[in-house]
Formats: sequence, structure tokens, C-alpha cells
Amino acid sequence: MSPIRARATVVGTALAAALTLSVPLPATASPAPAPTAGATVEEARLAHAVPQEILRRSGFDGEATDLGKALDRARSFGQARKAVQEHGSDLWERAVYRAQGKGPAVGDLSRDDDRPLYWARLSLTLELRQWQPSFRLTDSQRARLLDRLERSSRGQDSIDLPSGKRIKRVVMTGFDPFTLDRDIRISNPSGASALALDGTLIQTAAGPARIETAIFPVRWQDFADGSVERTLRAQLPKADLFTTVSQGRVGRFDIERTNGAWRGGFPDNLNVSRTETVPVADPSSQPQWTSTTLPHARIVASPTGRFPVYDNRAVTEIPAGSTTAVVAPNGPTPGSTARAGGGGDYLSNEIAYRATLLRDRLGLTNAGGHVHTPVLQFGPGNSAEVTDPVFVQNRLDIIAQVRAIIQVAAQP
Repeated sequence: MSPIRARATVVGTALAAALTLSVPLPATASPAPAPTAGATVEEARLAHAVPQEILRRSGFDGEATDLGKALDRARSFGQARKAVQEHGSDLWERAVYRAQGKGPAVGDLSRDDDRPLYWARLSLTLELRQWQPSFRLTDSQRARLLDRLERSSRGQDSIDLPSGKRIKRVVMTGFDPFTLDRDIRISNPSGASALALDGTLIQTAAGPARIETAIFPVRWQDFADGSVERTLRAQLPKADLFTTVSQGRVGRFDIERTNGAWRGGFPDNLNVSRTETVPVADPSSQPQWTSTTLPHARIVASPTGRFPVYDNRAVTEIPAGSTTAVVAPNGPTPGSTARAGGGGDYLSNEIAYRATLLRDRLGLTNAGGHVHTPVLQFGPGNSAEVTDPVFVQNRLDIIAQVRAIIQVAAQP
């Protein structure tokens, strides 16, 4: 998703200088939407004018109605499950096709925009949450339907890496928009990159490489429930390269060297805060730190696009024998306790930590790690419009540079 470090820890201004807050400052704060019966905090934001405008101007405003009709035709849990799977998969495919310029252009929003997928998905989950079937549906069954809808509409269950020795395989993940209560217009360039690159080919000196992508929610609980591991466990052994991508700092890309086992507590898209050690299976063998195996030096040295790319080695740690967190500019020191990875202490750090820990626990040696994109900014003076030419160009430039970075990383 794009999250990076969303708050400074106890090291105060030194850390704030080392790791700039990754969330854009709000143009205008959004007032709380009118309560929607049975809606989550995320779904309730659909009541705002901005999400409705994005859905209307992209042609995604009929998705919930279509799902509702399909659900009303269901006469069993099995039929409902099939309808949910089909509509979730169709939404993902439609968003990918739109981002890649396939099929007719509907609406006047730029086709590279990731926000129609995000808001349409929420309209579907709200429809499913409020649906009253003609047959008995348990809470557990409804939760399973919601899970299936989430996974299928995020591309998490459709990663399809090709076989054969003449093609390389790349897995890339992005995130939903976040900090929507600060500025509900926000787009996430990592999610936009995932849509633009899914199923595409890049050329390397050793031949073509295929990129397969998925998008993750900005929600602490989904990560604690193992959504990252469930999606990537079967894919990483087949991949030659993987990279988790999120939105980071203004005006720069960062290749994050080290990921930390710590959640810093910044609220997620449900306005839930979690401050704790990253919860994983088998915590007794859990390391405080994991490391990138991306070719960071080669990436930083390559001309990949308009934004500078940095090799970010700094972390925040509690040194061995101490109780005070400090910035370690050259990476963690022996025996230290994590308080922020290079990518901070939010979900961007956590997805990188989980993916690289999974790599290590599976005994893999393939290249993998985290890339932070620049913050996607609106044009000067735009404090109310959902898009503008500068905003679109910034997103297109970031997407192109993500692709170029992956191409450099995939070289033999």
C-alpha cells in the first residue's frame, strides 16, 4: 500500500529528519461521513462525494449493483461463493485492463488511476456485508465470502507465474490508498504500478521476464491473519525476483536495506492502531531484522527515471544493553531490538519484513526486498479537484520508474 513510516518514534527530531513522514499533507480534511448501517470505517467513506465522483468518472459505479443482483439470484452458499469469486476476479481484471489501456475507455479519469479499483472494491464488500440472502447464512460463511471477494479483487489468488527456463518470473506487490481521513482524494502509486504491470513482459539480457502482481490492504489485522504469507508462500519458490512496493518520501525512491520486526502504531484504514512486535508464526525463531537481497547498488547506479534512487541503510533500534531507541545510519548493530526498519514502522515495513522472512524460512536465495516510491502529489494549488495534469504525470512517471527498477533488478 503504500505506507511507509507514519510517525516518529521516541528519537524525536533526529528520526524525523532521517525518515520523513511518508503521508502527504491534507489539502482539506474530510468531514466524517454519515453512518452507514453495518459498514466498516473504510466502507463508510463511500458516502463522501469524492469516492462517488471517482466511481462515476471511471465507469466503476455500477459494480455493487451488479454484485447485488447476482447475490439475490443465489439460492445456496455455493452459488453465492461462485458469484463473489466471479465479480471479484472480474473487478481485478477490469482494473488491470483499464490501467493497461485495453478495451474501451470509460469515463474521463486517467486510465492509470488506481482509485476506481479501491472504491469499487469497498462498494462490493459493503453490498456483500449488507446482503440478506433467502437462505440461512452464518456469520462464518459471510466472513468467508468477504475473504474470497478481497483476495480475488486484489489479484492475490490469480498470480500466474509461467514455467520454463527461457523466461524469468517476477512478483511485485502494491498497496491501497491510505490516510484517507487526511485527504480522501489520495491515490497510491504502488497500487497503480501493480495494475499497470500485472501480466506484462520486460526484457533482460537473459531474455524476457514476466511480472505478476497483487495489491494489499492497509489494515493491521489482515497482516496479522497471514494474508502476505498466504499469497506469497506458493509463489516465492517459483520467482526469480520479488519486490514489495509502497509509497514513501517526497521526491525520491528508496531501496530499503533492512526491515524491522516492529509495528509503530500509526492508524490503518480502519483507524486501528497496533504497537507491538510484528506477529508471525513461530515467534520463538523470529529475528529482529531481515535484509534485502535486491541488487541495490546496481539499481541506485542505473538511470531509471526522473526521481533519484537511494540506498537507504538507516534503521531505528534499541541497542543491546540499552532501553533508548536511536537511529543507526548504517543498519542494525549486533543484538539490537527493532523499532523501525529502513522503511519505517508501518505496513510497508511489515510487508517487506514478512516477505523476506518467508524467503529466509523457505531457504530461498532469490532476489527480493522493498522499494519505496515518491509521494504522489497533486499540482500546485489543487486542494479540491480529484485529479489534475501534474498529478497524472507524476503517477505515470512513478509507474514507469518502478518498471525500470524492476527491469534493472531482473538483469542477470
